Amino acid sequence: MCPSPPHAPPPADSAVPVRMTAWVRGHVQGVGFRWHTRARALAIGELRGFALNTADGRVQVVAEGPGERCLSLLRWLREGDTPGRVEGVTEIWDTPRGGYEGFAIR
Repeated sequence: MCPSPPHAPPPADSAVPVRMTAWVRGHVQGVGFRWHTRARALAIGELRGFALNTADGRVQVVAEGPGERCLSLLRWLREGDTPGRVEGVTEIWDTPRGGYEGFAIR
């Protein structure tokens, strides 16, 4: 079996570490979105990274950890009971870079 290209999501049952970077657009700033994203990442467990407000009104979420846990966070960003109003999520997948102590709000 060939490995997945770096921008393809991991299989849902994958324990292989990955890096997911997602950009969430909609009404997601000033509503506690980053705080709730951090809380969800900590509840999922084994995720490190951050949630950051961007100048254009989106929230950037970087999560590193087992593929299935990153997928779980991505599903929550898209379909979960998030604060505000999510209009869309774009993500890319890559290999982990490390350097995160936990999951932070930036």
